[in-house]
Amino acid sequence: MSETSVYCHRCWIDGKLQPATVHIRDGKITSIEFGYKNDVNPDDGQILMPGVIDAHLHINEPGRTDWEGFETATAAAVAGGITTLVDMPLNSSPVTTSVENLEIKIASTVGKLRANVGFYGGVVPGNTAELKGLADMGVLGFKCFLVHSGIDEFPNVTRQDLEEAMPVIASTSRPLLVHCELDDHKAWSDLAGHPGKYHEWVKSRPGLWEVSAVSMMAELSARHSCPIHIVHVSESSVLNIIADARNAGLPLTAETCPHYLLFCEEDIPDSNTLYKCAPPIRNRANNRQLAEALKVGLLDMVASDHSPAPPGIKEIPSGNLLRAWGGIAGLQFLLPASWTALKQIMGLETYVPLVTEKPAAMLGLDDRKGYIRTGYDADLVLWKPEEKFAVRQNDILHRHKASPYEGLELYGKTKSVMVNGIKVFGTGSEESPAGKIILGHKKRYN
Repeated sequence: MSETSVYCHRCWIDGKLQPATVHIRDGKITSIEFGYKNDVNPDDGQILMPGVIDAHLHINEPGRTDWEGFETATAAAVAGGITTLVDMPLNSSPVTTSVENLEIKIASTVGKLRANVGFYGGVVPGNTAELKGLADMGVLGFKCFLVHSGIDEFPNVTRQDLEEAMPVIASTSRPLLVHCELDDHKAWSDLAGHPGKYHEWVKSRPGLWEVSAVSMMAELSARHSCPIHIVHVSESSVLNIIADARNAGLPLTAETCPHYLLFCEEDIPDSNTLYKCAPPIRNRANNRQLAEALKVGLLDMVASDHSPAPPGIKEIPSGNLLRAWGGIAGLQFLLPASWTALKQIMGLETYVPLVTEKPAAMLGLDDRKGYIRTGYDADLVLWKPEEKFAVRQNDILHRHKASPYEGLELYGKTKSVMVNGIKVFGTGSEESPAGKIILGHKKRYN
């Protein structure tokens, strides 16, 4: 039986920082002893908090491991203070739209996980019969697109498809995660004529697409009593729709991403495809409203939406935004990038739940993760919120180093990380994989 203890002058427990010793045995927190240890030197601004949970990223294994893979993704994750990841069902091959394909996905993780990994099932036209089986296998939610996903083998759903699938999803008590863009409004863009102009890329995916999609999903959520999670909100105009849905009692949550908070359209250089993502990064005034929405709880959490690709299909030399693969490589920087963007408008008491408690609740994992509590998994990160560091290419652990975060100075340096009671990052860390597959509890259907 392995036993250890972690002491910090500033532990994030019960919504506040307090001195405590966390006792750990066999990967679980067994007890917490509050109070200062006078024989331990002050920790120089370090805080101990639950490991970060990234509820949205694309690992791409199996099938596209040359884009990213479980080994490289989880190594990058723990370097950024992340102890639990939830992998999206597309960009891998096969896509995770059936029980058989989920079994293939799980088999591909063996011996590679430095962080914990869970999975979403995919919702595509014609696979409704697979959804209950995927839930029984332990997927933490389901994901669909309302526009082309970028991957032909993961086609977008129509309203008719959703009318069929959502009652089944509602019966499983899992959330339906939705890429909310509906191309039902004319995009007045000349991206084809000016493929390097970032402003034309933004115009090619107008905010009205998000507004239409979120409105439709709120309506369908009410009709089917189905929990909805809106991924990567980039358009501030949808915030009023989210507020109205919440006031009506709908089970609707929403996230945004660090790149929609830290970067602004006005500052993005033309012909730099590292910033291409969908929905696009919008203007500064818009993005300030997203930050304020996180502050007041209208947006629930921050997730990386790490969507990497080999440099060749990112069209880096040509700068062609029309042809380039869309996606931000930023898994390793979820914690420092979001904290850097938000630290001027909120304190740790507001920020910490955005990357721990809130994603744990949405995923149904808040009975074991997201808190420092007795009986919970010993997933912990020790970091210094006020320590600034420069992002250097050699420090990036993603499979491909190209990222818009390279060269930036960010606040929030990760010092050490523990996954299931094993130190996996920092001085004296173990090299053996300590991560586990995270499966949702099997729930009786409603």
